[in-house]
Amino acid sequence: MNHSPAAIPSSSSLALSEGTPIIGFLNLDKPAGWTSHDVVARVRGLLRAGSAGSVKVGHVGTLDPMATGVLPLCLGKATKASRYVTAERKRYRAVMKLGERTETQDATGTVLSSVPAESIDRERIEAVCAEFTGTIHQVPPMYSAVKVGGAPLYKAARAGRVVERAPRAVVISLLRVLAVGGPLVTLDVECSKGTYIRTLCADIGDRLGVGAHLYRLQRLSVGPFTLEEAVTLEQVEAAIRSGAIGALLTPVDRALEHLPLVLVDAAAAERVRHGAPLPAAAAPPLPIGQDVRIRTAQGDVLAIGVVAEAPGDPAGWNIRIDTVLAEETLLHERKEMHRKTRREA
Repeated sequence: MNHSPAAIPSSSSLALSEGTPIIGFLNLDKPAGWTSHDVVARVRGLLRAGSAGSVKVGHVGTLDPMATGVLPLCLGKATKASRYVTAERKRYRAVMKLGERTETQDATGTVLSSVPAESIDRERIEAVCAEFTGTIHQVPPMYSAVKVGGAPLYKAARAGRVVERAPRAVVISLLRVLAVGGPLVTLDVECSKGTYIRTLCADIGDRLGVGAHLYRLQRLSVGPFTLEEAVTLEQVEAAIRSGAIGALLTPVDRALEHLPLVLVDAAAAERVRHGAPLPAAAAPPLPIGQDVRIRTAQGDVLAIGVVAEAPGDPAGWNIRIDTVLAEETLLHERKEMHRKTRREA
């Protein structure tokens, strides 16, 4: 099937339940040929074409157009929590092509050099990959959105200029060779935020002395979002048409399960809604700088907080409210009140 942006037909009769709040994460399997922005624009347009009206849509962790796989989208108030999911580890299935260096470090770029790579055996590839495990330093590629001096690098690259870039520390927690077939090497990679897999392939190729580029890439997971549970754009459109988009959404609380949980009662919840810090007594002992999710016993995520020094607190620390998600809770309460009023009527 052709998955280019033009291949997914638009619909003029998408239906969505009136008044339904769209809040949560959508685990999407991005097709090849789409930019991450294309996907966001498409889903936003589908929601607008339904009865949801204008819904804020963002994405967690950019995927290049050639890449496929997990691209979590955040909808509605979930956009406020996206950066906490972006920080999670990511896992990829990458195919590296040895013997060719390209302008963009991937298969879309002009080939800059080509040399035979038949002499490179699996044992040597595995030995070099071991050198790239752990904390490493990468120089961001010129064809990237990284900004230097306020301008994205890709603009300079398109103008034929090379800009000096400072190396960045990233963590490669897993780098395993799955298969070697001719010049193609299949890799299993788990890494931290900010890792460029194409740069990893290019650097491995340079270390092997023959050069390399990223030939194919599929993202298998981003934090709790896995490829096995991802849905296609076609499934998203069908769900919006039937008014069942809510069934595809991952709740904010589940997306933030990696953060320690702090439960609060009704009185504390009211303070959190207004951005007031929580005393240390409201939470178990936590290290300074630790992010936490704050939730009611009813399951409503109120906010994301961070443990901060507080000389005025008997424990010397408290939980400062960093991101308020209280409107989600208020919407839930309004719906419950509306149901109660209808039952009493």
